[in-house]
Amino acid sequence: MKLLVRPVYALDWCKTSAPGQQLRPRSAFRLGIASITEDYRNRIAVVGLQDERVLVEDDYTDYPDFVTLVEAHHGYPATALQWQPATSLSFNWSTKSPGVELLATTGDALRIWEYTSDAPHGVSSYVGRPPSGNGHRLALRAALSGQSKVQNNNTGAPLTNFSWNEKSPSLVVTSSIDTTCTVWNIDTATAITQLIAHDREVYDVAWLPGSTDIFVSVGADGSLRAFDLRSLEHSTILYETPPPKNVPPPSASPNANTRPHTSPLLRIAFNPADSNYMSTFHQDGSDIQILDMRSPGQPVMELRAHRAPVNALGWSSTDNPLLATAADDCQLLLWDLNPHTQVPAASPRTASSGLSSPRPDAKRKILQDPVMAYTGQSEIANLAWSPQIAGMTLPTGHTTAPGEWIAIAMGKQIKALKV
Repeated sequence: MKLLVRPVYALDWCKTSAPGQQLRPRSAFRLGIASITEDYRNRIAVVGLQDERVLVEDDYTDYPDFVTLVEAHHGYPATALQWQPATSLSFNWSTKSPGVELLATTGDALRIWEYTSDAPHGVSSYVGRPPSGNGHRLALRAALSGQSKVQNNNTGAPLTNFSWNEKSPSLVVTSSIDTTCTVWNIDTATAITQLIAHDREVYDVAWLPGSTDIFVSVGADGSLRAFDLRSLEHSTILYETPPPKNVPPPSASPNANTRPHTSPLLRIAFNPADSNYMSTFHQDGSDIQILDMRSPGQPVMELRAHRAPVNALGWSSTDNPLLATAADDCQLLLWDLNPHTQVPAASPRTASSGLSSPRPDAKRKILQDPVMAYTGQSEIANLAWSPQIAGMTLPTGHTTAPGEWIAIAMGKQIKALKV
């Protein structure tokens, strides 16, 4: 399925059906997308499935398969966009009504958006191009941009990414080019803490699954670091990019002991089924590194199949999740790492047991064979997994199989692929 739009980078698949529409699985086919243009006219939008028949009939119409339900002005491009975690539905919010869904974006600030739909539940409300006032609303709830610890101005530095806590959805941690990470309570629109996380820009951040205290970050200094909100006096360096080879020795200057610049790490993502494992990649690198928190210091696996720099990665949400990677070689690759991550009789680390449970005998494996591949028409800039989507019976009598989908962004085109 496809959608033609202005150039898109940030995107995410909704985590649940719309409130009140659980019996209408089509509402699970909603994406949040954000444009990327070099001006202050960027927009974010929620797009939905135009007609259910596109799930069983290719090229049902000449129109795009998705249609814009609602959009809003964003100004600067969004560096990241996420829907609220599925746990938000049962979370005890103090300021959010049950019929409201939240989205968040980062750019010059952390913005929290409220999305509502009053569309009738029994009939299609957006077949074809929707009229204005179609019952879908997207409104800015809060723009959070606290004063930076390391910059002498009243507004925060640009934000590069964020992670939404699934256990406590009121918690969001953001990463910034000013070397800091900030933990926010979005229910009260306040900053809980801000810490200097890296020596240079921070590019990505991720909560440890199941924890409200531990998160990790990666950045331009080439390091992966773990932080515990219960003891912020120090961080744990889990991995550092090896220094470049053939670098001349430092001169006898006052800064001679500075570490040479290494390749930045751009993204970090936990395996949701086994949070010992994380995936990352270097700037301009075509390989993906798989790291194990029990044996820090070097990757336990490297995935080598892309032929151009990697742009994005993400894990699915099944019990045995696949890892998706996308790159400038126009390829989306799916990897099954489960056969390589089984640890015999090892005690698993839980979210409450901290960061140190050793894993002996960790040897790096080189994997070169993804289990699935898709070749796009142009470079793939980003990707987003759907949750497990239930099968549905269409009015025509056709049925769709349950399963997962992946949305990919390629310039002005978005495609949704059935896994």
